[in-house]
Amino acid sequence: MIASLRGTVIDKGLDSVVIECAGVGYLCQATAPTLATLARGEEAFVLTTLVVREDSQTLFAFPDVPSREVFGLLQSVSGVGARLAMGVMSVLNPAELSRAVADGDVKALQRAPGVGKRLAERMAVDLKGKLDGYAAAPVAAAGHGPDVAGGAGAAGDTGRQVAEALTGLGFTERDADNVLRELGDIEGQDTAAVLRQALARLGGRR
Repeated sequence: MIASLRGTVIDKGLDSVVIECAGVGYLCQATAPTLATLARGEEAFVLTTLVVREDSQTLFAFPDVPSREVFGLLQSVSGVGARLAMGVMSVLNPAELSRAVADGDVKALQRAPGVGKRLAERMAVDLKGKLDGYAAAPVAAAGHGPDVAGGAGAAGDTGRQVAEALTGLGFTERDADNVLRELGDIEGQDTAAVLRQALARLGGRR
């Protein structure tokens, strides 16, 4: 199984990235917060999981071990497949998801795209006790390895990177500008964390 990749980012899409390793380009599905930390032409390090189905083999990329493990746990819930699990993780990081399940916060779970009230209730029940170890999970950044503390935009133009990620996901520039104003001073913060906050706010308006 392909457990990790280290190489150059040669392409990015709305929900995927291509990382070239030793002359081979690997297409990986990833969440918007993870993609926001990866830049074309720069070296990246990601942890991966290969999901094999009868008609497909899909590689999923993650910034840290907790994210990869939670991805697997989410799929233990009936009705949650790999893509829906990635949708949940685009809005809630492992620590936030752990708290939502522990508190039975169905509304927090419903912020994830594709998660309705019934599925959120099922997730709260089925995952009860399984995510307790992630309540204080650190938010690692994809990019240069698991020991990197900050995101790609930690010392750069965080607002610009988040705005680009939001418009790439289909939101209008006006939506992006408005939500960034609501979030206030975000410069210097982790890009992935800010993007999650923006997606959570925008998701509640759809």
